[in-house]
Amino acid sequence: MNANLLHLIWLTLAFLVLFGIAEVLYHKLQISVEYTRKLVHIGTGLLTMLFPIVFTHYVWVIAICAAFLGLLILSLKYNLLLSINNIKRNSYGSVSYPIVVIITFLFYYFRKTNLTTDYYLFYLPILTMALADPAAALVGKLYPFGTFSLGREQKTVSGSLAFFLITLLLSFFLLPTKNTVILVLFSIIATVVEACSGKGLDNLTIPIAIILLLHFVYLPCV
Repeated sequence: MNANLLHLIWLTLAFLVLFGIAEVLYHKLQISVEYTRKLVHIGTGLLTMLFPIVFTHYVWVIAICAAFLGLLILSLKYNLLLSINNIKRNSYGSVSYPIVVIITFLFYYFRKTNLTTDYYLFYLPILTMALADPAAALVGKLYPFGTFSLGREQKTVSGSLAFFLITLLLSFFLLPTKNTVILVLFSIIATVVEACSGKGLDNLTIPIAIILLLHFVYLPCV
């Protein structure tokens, strides 16, 4: 069996198990959808870290992401996967997730120069979205200091600070450079983009902002 196909099968099963765990937590243990949704958000981001390692061509990433995009669209249409969909606010976060993974992988695939050292081109945009974004939401909810509004979205200074710090740490550990100006610039711009994004579109805007910074700011300097 083709190695890429084998990896696609077991990764698909892993994603389905993640969704299944979230459903059990939501339906059986009555865990709030806000937490099960973030569990899937973070878990999905961590599983996608395997994509550059196990897939040798972008077509496999498009295949698995397109399949789950179809699943997520059907779940919204038929009121399924309540552990991620049963929220009162309008959000495009779940359906934008697989789309931005495809975009980020294509960026990595066509800009990489070394298969083993250029993973950061994929990891930094996805992990910023997968880790810093839910951290900002949780900190903002638990410690709602400095509430402010941008359009219809309500944000907190505490949440934005959490987002900034995690993005700074990710940039420090993932980017080959330790140039303080670049690290802080990445973190500030990503934090501003997150604060300005609403309706779950930060799943798109955050990674795309990081991609643009990598393309126009970081890569020309290395």
